[in-house]
Amino acid sequence: MTTTDLHRLTGAYALHALSDDESDAFERHVTTCEACAQETVELRETVARLGLAVAARSAPELRAQVLRRIGTVRQETPGAPGPASPVRAGMRGRALPRWALAACLAAAATLGGTTVWQHQQAQDARDQARSAARAADGIAAVLAAPDARTRAAKLTGGATGTVTVSRSRNKAVFAVSGMAAAPSGKVYQLWFDDGGAMRSAGLMTPGRSEQTVLLAGAVDGASGMGITVEPSGGSTQPTSAPVALMSLPG
Repeated sequence: MTTTDLHRLTGAYALHALSDDESDAFERHVTTCEACAQETVELRETVARLGLAVAARSAPELRAQVLRRIGTVRQETPGAPGPASPVRAGMRGRALPRWALAACLAAAATLGGTTVWQHQQAQDARDQARSAARAADGIAAVLAAPDARTRAAKLTGGATGTVTVSRSRNKAVFAVSGMAAAPSGKVYQLWFDDGGAMRSAGLMTPGRSEQTVLLAGAVDGASGMGITVEPSGGSTQPTSAPVALMSLPG
């Protein structure tokens, strides 16, 4: 590999597109070539910034356009302006200005970043669906249990709450209707009352006046349940007076 060839690898190196041997050769080269070292730093910074700034899906034809462009042009050799030599047999390419190379790198980074973002979005949706399905199964199991017992009560603000307990399953379900929205930045948190000691039983879904929740954790020896207003994300112990207290059915 000649020095001229090494000059042209800054873009590929910035995108981690070189083989191990090529990377080793290029890394030795940049220790003595200030122009290539500087260009590599600039291109890597561009790729990193653009990769983190993905906010919209790329046009379907963009990838094909970028790959076709990369196949017919090449990077300008640092410090050696002038016509470029053929990049493949039977084909000649024009020198690729640094701004054009940066655009290609940006497109490649955006495509890669979009793919990762889309994959993460899909994974998050699948995780949420699985979590919702498990909660629905848990709620159904408690409500259908032969030993299920239910108790209803009027709550603050005219809401109505119903708690159902299955001692055989050691689980409880809380259903509410007419619940006022929690203050901005706050959330309703459920608690088991273990003889006066409150134990977190999960969070209610913000902004929903009607919902059915499978309380997190086992009922064990709890005699009641309560609801408090807590900071978003919940608390390890109640930080406010209960907005509702209910005894669990025997």
